[in-house]
Amino acid sequence: MEQTPRPDLDSLSSLRRPRKQKHSEPTSKLKWLGISLALVLLVGGLGYVFRKELAWMAFQMFFAKDVKHTLDQSYKPVGNPDAADPVAKATRPFSLLLLGVDQRKNEITRSDTMIYSVIRPDLNKILLVSIPRDTYTEIIGRDVTSRINSAYAHGGAKMAIDTVEHLFQHAVDYYATINFYGLIDIVDALDGVKLPINKVIENKQSHHIPLRIEPNKPIYDGTDALNYVRYREDSDFNRTARQRIFLSSLMDRVFELKNITKIPELIQIGGSNLTMDLNSDFILNLVETLMFNDSPPSFENYMLKGSDLIIRGDYYYEPHQSDINYIQTLIGNWLDEETTLQELMIPTAH
Repeated sequence: MEQTPRPDLDSLSSLRRPRKQKHSEPTSKLKWLGISLALVLLVGGLGYVFRKELAWMAFQMFFAKDVKHTLDQSYKPVGNPDAADPVAKATRPFSLLLLGVDQRKNEITRSDTMIYSVIRPDLNKILLVSIPRDTYTEIIGRDVTSRINSAYAHGGAKMAIDTVEHLFQHAVDYYATINFYGLIDIVDALDGVKLPINKVIENKQSHHIPLRIEPNKPIYDGTDALNYVRYREDSDFNRTARQRIFLSSLMDRVFELKNITKIPELIQIGGSNLTMDLNSDFILNLVETLMFNDSPPSFENYMLKGSDLIIRGDYYYEPHQSDINYIQTLIGNWLDEETTLQELMIPTAH
């Protein structure tokens, strides 16, 4: 029988090469695909880890200039020498008097909300001490004793500051006044805020502005938020508590990463409703400091305690001297850089 010639090794080698090359092409592609995927994951991971840094860099590049301009329009100092160059203090404790006004046409403007706050950027903490608007105290600059909210009506921010400083025996480093009507657009620009409302809130007295808020909504719009802080048919104590809750909820919303690019819009909205003696550089420095913490600032809340007081048929709120003394000590501790985080906590007994 005739045998088939056996091919030599060179012939076999030449026959197998194309098949080997055929397999190497997708392998090479898979290799580069794997490298590309790894790079994408690496960049994405870095972007996630440093998302705040990237968001802040974008903010600085595209929005900071306009924000500074708007803030400068709201800057109205009241003679505080420290307000001229405050940048160095952006990481140190400072006090801020928050004044909420409910200004309508042809009416005297009173500060419907007064909150003495202490900001601790170093510890990511904020103290809010609410002062009921009917608090009976000496109005500095008028030589009368009356409701504390009348100080703003007769002497603007300066008289309000002087009166609060006299009451608590601590300086007010800065002030900020906002017209409540500006809250509606600010909250709506943030797509609403979360509020702990578990029953209907409704004004029923004829001399009060009609309002009604439905309970258990996941998010509340600007009108509901404004009504929430203005409602007053339960007690002044609850009303001031609602104001503090709202401020905390608003802060949480602003510091959500998705809302960082909305800061210019928020400031633009608030600009026409805001006056303050906080320098724009100071504010941007402070926002950066607070933003790079792991979570939004946490709050400690307190309200000046007192009793009902009727004088010639008019209602006042008479503060307890013992509680004024406690608040003076509390503020002193918060303003002291040596105070530890644990020592800033307000005992539940108070």
